[in-house]
Amino acid sequence: MKRTFLLFAACTGSFLLGAFVTNDDPKKPITANMVEVASKVFDLEFTAAERDSMLDNLNNARTNYEALRKIDLPNDVAPALYFNPLPAGFIMPTGPSSFKTSLPGNVTLPANRDELAYYTVGQLGTLIRTKQISSVELTKFFLNRLKTYDPTLHCVITLTEELAMSQAKRADDELKVGKYRGPLHGIPYGAKDLLAKKGYKTTWGAAPYKDQTLDLDATVVQRLEKAGAVLCGKMTLGALAMGDVWYGGITRNPWSTTAGSSGSSAGSASSVSAGLLPFAIGTETLGSIVSPSTVCGTTGLRPTFGRVSRHGAMALSWSMDKIGPITRSVEDCALVFNAIYGPDGNDPTVMTAPFRYAPLTTLKGMRVGYVKKAFESNYLNRANDSLTLQTLRKLGAELVPFDLPASVPAGRLSFLLTVEAAASFDELTRSGRDDLMVRQGKGAWPNAFRSARFVPAVEYIQANRARTKLINEMAAQLKAAKVDVYVSPAYAGGNLTLTNLTGHPCVVLPNGFTKQNLPTSITFMGQLFEEGKVLAVAKAYQDATEWNKKHPVLQ
Repeated sequence: MKRTFLLFAACTGSFLLGAFVTNDDPKKPITANMVEVASKVFDLEFTAAERDSMLDNLNNARTNYEALRKIDLPNDVAPALYFNPLPAGFIMPTGPSSFKTSLPGNVTLPANRDELAYYTVGQLGTLIRTKQISSVELTKFFLNRLKTYDPTLHCVITLTEELAMSQAKRADDELKVGKYRGPLHGIPYGAKDLLAKKGYKTTWGAAPYKDQTLDLDATVVQRLEKAGAVLCGKMTLGALAMGDVWYGGITRNPWSTTAGSSGSSAGSASSVSAGLLPFAIGTETLGSIVSPSTVCGTTGLRPTFGRVSRHGAMALSWSMDKIGPITRSVEDCALVFNAIYGPDGNDPTVMTAPFRYAPLTTLKGMRVGYVKKAFESNYLNRANDSLTLQTLRKLGAELVPFDLPASVPAGRLSFLLTVEAAASFDELTRSGRDDLMVRQGKGAWPNAFRSARFVPAVEYIQANRARTKLINEMAAQLKAAKVDVYVSPAYAGGNLTLTNLTGHPCVVLPNGFTKQNLPTSITFMGQLFEEGKVLAVAKAYQDATEWNKKHPVLQ
């Protein structure tokens, strides 16, 4: 069933003010009474004369909408307006990139091959480089684990076994003739199933698209292939990048398989946590790397907005979507990020900036901020987070109280995501195919998309103007505190929403367990385009703890 919407515009040239579902003739003229009702949605009042004066403009605007809807606008067509996270006066980092690692050189093949499930990318890379194990052997090992445990975890949408075996054989053949592509050479991985791969379905986790194929490879997939990585599966995501419920069920948390894994990078985090893959690619718009990494006890990197090309990825929010790795360790995140960042000519939001990473042996002399109000508030993970601060002090860091900007309430801007998502899936709503989605509650996408049509264009623009103010105030706060890196609770204090709006990079990693033996996490934040500094500080903390080396017991 196709839905008919009567649309209203605030003035000539504006787009969306509101929408009414009607069974009447869609060509029925907009009346003054309709305008009176619509204006109440956005809390404005007009006189009878003012409402009457608008009618020509509103009816003309609706004619324009009807004409524009005849234009084919698939999900990969972005708006002509691009989000820029740079505050006023910001100076982009320049110069060459540099990448130094602490990759282990003395790794040996374990007597019990099952132990390979929880080796890091760095360790597995050393085994392959030294020819102690072949990529084909390693790929078969992880494919078998995916097949064995997916019936419990529901973390795989499509197993790309044939592709994986051909890529693994190529990796081994190249190594035999002396061609080594780097630390990802021959390493199996998974890609969240909103990233396109030719020859395989790209379902976006949603029933309306479960048979969809896209005739291209996402840039991230291309770059990982160039680095020698082996794609073993398209991993689950909450439908259209929300939560952990997809059309095939609920992706499970390996630490407690009666619970969900959170999302939307549900399968990516679940599979890495369970030792089914060494790493996987996730995406974040408003917590979709941080949240499942927290629940599943993995380490994740959410890069700066504009760092990694989204070409070939499902668009949810053009101004907030970001792509990053989910791994077992901070340095694994650095290894993967080093292969995928930078412009590709297809995503115009991606900026040129160097990536400089080198491990730190000490944090002595390092000023590390901490979100004071958040840490002092009453929240569930306060005890473990306080121990994190103690560890940082022991490592030599000078902890500096840091306050997030408060004049712009970031939570009030989150409807920007929903409006952009509603535009991304406009056809889904208008066609009525949103009824095919598994989740249909008030908090699910179908209802959110419909509700977003009532957001006035003027309010959307005003919110983006407030976002500009937020970006500039965040820059001022960081400058005043004189910190390059700060730590924040994963959820408490509003940091997660705020920094997804400002585009700042984040590393999330485990920092303990609850009384129920479920993982908890802490986030390390940094300046725009300074992933290297954030990763280095986070690695120093992780190396001083053992939390990332704890693994769930699978049944």
